[in-house]
Amino acid sequence: MSSRESHSSMPSSRSISATPADGLEEYLLNLTRRRFFGSMASTIGAGLGGIALSQLMGTGAASAAQGPVLGVDGLPAGFTPGPHFAPKAKRVIYLHMEGAPSQLDLYDYKPQLDARFNEELPASIRNGQRITTMTSGQSRFPVAPTKFRFDRHANNEDGVYLSELLPHTGSVAKELCFINSMHTQAINHEPGITFFQTGSEQPGRPSFGSWMSYGLGSMNSNLPSFVVMITQGIGNMQALSARFWGSGFLPSEHQGCRLRSGRDPVLYLRDPDGVSREDRRRMLDLVGQLNEEEFAESLDPEVRARVAQHEMAYRMQMSVPELTDFSTEDAATLEMYGPDVHKPGSFAANCLLARRLAERDVRFIQLYMRGWDQHGNLPGELSAQAKAVDQAQAALVTDLKRRGLLDDTLVLWAGEFGRTVYSQGQLSRENYGRDHHPRCFSVWAAGGGIKPGVSWGKTDDFSYNIVENPVEVHDLHATLLHLLGLDHKRIVYRAQGRDYRLTDVKGEVVHGIMA
Repeated sequence: MSSRESHSSMPSSRSISATPADGLEEYLLNLTRRRFFGSMASTIGAGLGGIALSQLMGTGAASAAQGPVLGVDGLPAGFTPGPHFAPKAKRVIYLHMEGAPSQLDLYDYKPQLDARFNEELPASIRNGQRITTMTSGQSRFPVAPTKFRFDRHANNEDGVYLSELLPHTGSVAKELCFINSMHTQAINHEPGITFFQTGSEQPGRPSFGSWMSYGLGSMNSNLPSFVVMITQGIGNMQALSARFWGSGFLPSEHQGCRLRSGRDPVLYLRDPDGVSREDRRRMLDLVGQLNEEEFAESLDPEVRARVAQHEMAYRMQMSVPELTDFSTEDAATLEMYGPDVHKPGSFAANCLLARRLAERDVRFIQLYMRGWDQHGNLPGELSAQAKAVDQAQAALVTDLKRRGLLDDTLVLWAGEFGRTVYSQGQLSRENYGRDHHPRCFSVWAAGGGIKPGVSWGKTDDFSYNIVENPVEVHDLHATLLHLLGLDHKRIVYRAQGRDYRLTDVKGEVVHGIMA
């Protein structure tokens, strides 16, 4: 089914809201041909510019009254900001473990593999699956059971087994929904991360956070609706491209704003020495006046979008220092997140910042933790990685719950794919590595309408193939959007002659993981 067919139930009106200039037709008669076409494109997009301005100013869904959102080619996409139905969640905290954590060593308990140590992976299990060039030259594919003990933790079912590397996460297992049947199309990191962030392996599409900003607008006029933080992990680091949190063909105000560790959390936000806040205010007023004059001539909505971005930056000069100041946190809270919370840029510090951003109603908060790419020396590197995240992510869930924020905050923990049951390179009981594995892996989610204390989906005895309730990336995206009050088939944007959406032409809501 095509994207156009899947949206056949959407409004078909091609009406365009009134232009900001009176007498436009008469005015355009006096333009050159080149100026005419340039102005027409801007006129068509003026409605979008107004919506973008209102979103940046914090009005969000109220801008729906301004008419349909328009794509870059000027055709209505049948969408206006705001939820399509009552949402269960208002915001998302997405913890992305870049590099692909091993489900076999963390979440997917397979005790029977101990008896199969160093056996050849059965051909009936592998079933001709493509593998990466990193192991395609291997003569054998020996089974590598995890060296880590799994402990049972209480949840709402019969209990869940988690690796000894995650004791703090186990303590909040009753709040989590473990999905052990995730699968993806991508087998390498760059397309895998791109697919998980944007719904497409090809670069250039808007990220999940950008779609959410576009779909729901902002709830805080003093902070961006989409914020990104990065933690440097241990071991093999994959490249992190800014396009992972980019807005693609959506208006630029929907891209993620990166918060950095150190003196300047946002680059170029601090005023130069000798420039007072009053000076900055006068400068912005003057620039705004000049931009309004330019808009009156060009009718380019991006001109007003720049004005809104300038005003946002001005307000962030006050809101960001307050956000990143942990001096107001009590000692018990800081201790809960662990000793690394005092290290700027650590996963613990970023988790606490995520909770503070959630308190301030930032729509989409994304944390990247690098270093999960363990092709060799997996036990040593994975132990260090897990230690860096375990206490902090459990504290985040606990902190959100005790403050009443977990009910309407969706927390997602995921990598881009999983790891093979067979070892890459040399194998011993104490040391092994694992290659990329897209056929099955584990993620967890909590809060915001997610059913707590359950496990969803199952894999075979080798954690190689899914045998029950498969969940594809588009399905996960569709489900999260549903919990946010958005029909994934209706949150669309027209670009290059077609309607695009996060789930493209796929995606089914997984009702079994919803409360």
